[in-house]
Amino acid sequence: MIEARGLTKRYGDTLAVDDLTFAVQPGRVTGFLGPNGAGKSTTMRIVLGLDHPTAGEVLIAGKHYRELERPLHTVGALLDAKWVHPNRSARSHLRWMARANKLPYKRVDEVLELVGLASVAGKRAGGFSLGMAQRLGIAGALLGDPEVLLFDEPVNGLDPEGILWIRQFMQRLASEGRTVFVSSHLLSEMALTATDLLVIGRGRLISQTSTQDFVEQASEATVRVRSRELDKLGALMTERGWATRPDGADVLVVSGKTTDEVGELAGEAQIVLHELATQRGSLEEAFIQMTGHDVEFRSEIAELVGAPVAQGATP
Repeated sequence: MIEARGLTKRYGDTLAVDDLTFAVQPGRVTGFLGPNGAGKSTTMRIVLGLDHPTAGEVLIAGKHYRELERPLHTVGALLDAKWVHPNRSARSHLRWMARANKLPYKRVDEVLELVGLASVAGKRAGGFSLGMAQRLGIAGALLGDPEVLLFDEPVNGLDPEGILWIRQFMQRLASEGRTVFVSSHLLSEMALTATDLLVIGRGRLISQTSTQDFVEQASEATVRVRSRELDKLGALMTERGWATRPDGADVLVVSGKTTDEVGELAGEAQIVLHELATQRGSLEEAFIQMTGHDVEFRSEIAELVGAPVAQGATP
């Protein structure tokens, strides 16, 4: 478990982390989200004792990082996949880590097998692709078989097969009762991977909730209805003051109503429906809606993307 209490970090006049309090629970994958400059990397560095907070504290399994006698047995992390010495082989790099943490060399071969690098264990890390470097970084994080794992952008450079692998791998780690804390800009992937979300902006906590609740809270549910008698159905909805918009030739999206209400209206008018379903916005849309005011560099594209979401519409 990771617990932060009033975590604050200043760099001169810059407030990078602003009174953050949160808890990352074991047995779940928690996605750590925020716009660029939100303070995610700084927070992760503080958790690992690489930066000292200006105020507040963060505990891993009830202790400050500096108090852990054998840190790699408690927490494993991947913050920078390219920090490995380029002339070392994957096996040599992990053996160096194992020796420094009094771990048996047999564990090195175990984690290389786990991450799919056993066949290239003797090759220089400097020749690895970014995806292979990510796998090596994950192997290093797993070396001590820790109960807490932190990953910063772990799917960078991975192909679709690799992305699926890391998603299932993180979920498996969480199912074993471990605490899995992962930062990523790939929101579509976080929607599939994370059970919970911790969202920050400009160093402040915006939301900590389940992924499902985050999307539901930040985006309005709409009803998608498809029919060959859409003109007739649309006219009836307009008469009643319902908010609708077309989505293709035979589809209407209805805001502020339920499938029951739409179905009953169609039934009363004896209109045949070919599709009737509730739909919600994506995690990307919910994220833009919730963090729009905390983006450090806001583009015109972001304004356009965010505008319909702010009105409760689903593109």
